[in-house]
Amino acid sequence: MADLMVQKLRNNEYFNVQEKFDTLYAESKNGRYFKKLYDLIVSEENILLAYRNMKSNTGSKTKGSNGHTIKHLNKMNKDMLIKMARRKLENYKPEMVRRVMIPKPNGDKRPLGIPTIEDRLIQQMILQVLEPIVEAKFHPSSFGFRPHRNTHDALARCYHMVNHSHQHFVVDVDIKGFFDNVNHKKLSKQLWAIGIRDKKVLSIISKMLKAEIDGEGVPDKGTPQGGILSPLLSNIVLNELDWWISNQWETKPTRVNYKLKRNRTDALKKTRLKPCYIVRYADDFKIFTNSYENARKLFIAVTKWLNERLGLDVSPDKSKITNLRKNGTDFLGVRFRAVQKGTAKTGYIVNSKISPKAKEKVTKVYLYKLSQIRKSPTPKKILDLNAFTLGIHNYYKIATRVSVDFNDVRHTIHFKIKTLMYRNIFNPTTEKNAVIEKFYDDFNYKRFKSNGILVYPFESIRHQIRGQRDPTFTVYNKEDRQRIHRELIHVTAIEIEHLRRGNFSSKSTLYENNRISKYVAQKGKCHITGERLMPINCVCHHILPTKMGGTDEYDNLVIIKKDYHTLIHTKFPMKDPAKVKLVYSLDEKALKKLNKLRKVVGFQALVV
Repeated sequence: MADLMVQKLRNNEYFNVQEKFDTLYAESKNGRYFKKLYDLIVSEENILLAYRNMKSNTGSKTKGSNGHTIKHLNKMNKDMLIKMARRKLENYKPEMVRRVMIPKPNGDKRPLGIPTIEDRLIQQMILQVLEPIVEAKFHPSSFGFRPHRNTHDALARCYHMVNHSHQHFVVDVDIKGFFDNVNHKKLSKQLWAIGIRDKKVLSIISKMLKAEIDGEGVPDKGTPQGGILSPLLSNIVLNELDWWISNQWETKPTRVNYKLKRNRTDALKKTRLKPCYIVRYADDFKIFTNSYENARKLFIAVTKWLNERLGLDVSPDKSKITNLRKNGTDFLGVRFRAVQKGTAKTGYIVNSKISPKAKEKVTKVYLYKLSQIRKSPTPKKILDLNAFTLGIHNYYKIATRVSVDFNDVRHTIHFKIKTLMYRNIFNPTTEKNAVIEKFYDDFNYKRFKSNGILVYPFESIRHQIRGQRDPTFTVYNKEDRQRIHRELIHVTAIEIEHLRRGNFSSKSTLYENNRISKYVAQKGKCHITGERLMPINCVCHHILPTKMGGTDEYDNLVIIKKDYHTLIHTKFPMKDPAKVKLVYSLDEKALKKLNKLRKVVGFQALVV
């Protein structure tokens, strides 16, 4: 997640838009309204940035109703892509949305609306411009689908409510079919109130919301899940709820004076107000308070407010009040409760574990993956298993009893592992690699190897303490960004600009994007010799030439010096004295790399 955020920040720098986004955030924070956003949305930099942010997303490979995927956009050159996006927005009419039903853990199905890849590009363009504006207005206790905020931040806030704020009663309010029941008129008013006052942009968003859904017709409400812009719009809808709850206690003005911010709570306690704090992740939220009576009143008030203010109904069977000292509550795959700490029992602290549903799902996935390996043990399946282990460990490490949970999982799947050992698919080993040493070296466990690949241990995980997110942190502030984003010290902004502005009208947008990525990844150095290059004397070389079936994908490109590029594509370079001198200047290692590239294009190796 952090790597993804760093990449997005780098992308903003590549296209020289970070300062513009910072300005939008600062002006929105100061209460400015925005009436001229369309020109920024259709700017060359924003269109190319939208493409770059989309192309590495796995969802970009999903077909829309017209059958197109990101491959359709990859074939376009820069000018064609920009022209297509601008032409589409001039008189915007979204294409039909493809409807897909995704199974839910309880057996039900969740509808996804998949716009065409062209409409997803448009949504990404709008998202990039709207995000800094609305981020300035969002409540700090909202954690879903926001830059540099995640499930761990939401759970850390919940833990703080129990450990430090002593709020041990939780109100769970489940909104019935939230994404399918958002009121379009109300959302338009909320966009206007939050500062989006460009009527052309509001009209485009309105048309997106009313895009025809395949087999269902034109919707009169809802923000279909599957659209790039939908999570942002849903946060705008529920931001009003965040601030309404907050203004009941956290941000409520008080007549009692207090000198320091930390004394605000003491001042509030002298009033008749009911303590309450909201922690929200998308449409899933919890309200914390300090007594059952307060929780009951909040439950009634929130249910009524959602219905009257937002036109949303509550699911009675999924909504409840929980006393955390007696029972646990589930949130984002984790079940937590308040338990007395220490032998003296002087207070309460959080005790958390993987929720039963999540634990069952993790176990089922492991059993399935191990079964697939037993049927045909390929290296790809082992790598997939390892990726799942790392990902699932990283997600659930915030649970205090996570080590016990994964030991239970390990015992449940033991018979599958035993079968794989019996068939010599898993073989005992004492080997290590960089990942084992970094994450698992201090654990005592049996190591296995399969297809020459080390299998990461299922049970080796322990709780990682996570502090609260700084509520004032934003990626739209340069000083804050320094905490998560190292400056590109190897490649300057001027070099990036030269690469981006290069004239490659005959090349695809994919090639231009990957060319920049490769230059940065190689730190501006030549693939053959390692010497530092400048944009003016380097070439982005196709390892397998396009005329031989090579693509513009990242893995098929390398940055090399122009002089060496001519050596690769000259059949008999040793007949040219200048090229002979160049060949003799190469050391053994560099010559080997050069000859490897020559071999791919069909030319014989050079010998010195």
